[in-house]
Amino acid sequence: MKKDIHPDTYREVIFEDLASGARFPIGSTVTTTETAKGEDGKMYPKFTVEISSKSHPFYTGEDRSLDTTGRVERFKQRAAKKSARSGSASGGK
Repeated sequence: MKKDIHPDTYREVIFEDLASGARFPIGSTVTTTETAKGEDGKMYPKFTVEISSKSHPFYTGEDRSLDTTGRVERFKQRAAKKSARSGSASGGK
């Protein structure tokens, strides 16, 4: 690594994926207050992420189905309530 090209805060940080539990030691300047023990036994700053390449469906190939039927039904219910409100408001004029 070239000298004097990285910021002073550049150091090894453990990124922990909440979805899969995977941990990645990566050089970073991210600010964090948590620490964790690395595989080598040393203590490192730890930064928690919700999703990473170990848990994202694009990288894992897993197919996650969403509750699209429930979403569509809730949307239709909200749309029906709005149209009922606007219809009764214009009918009262």
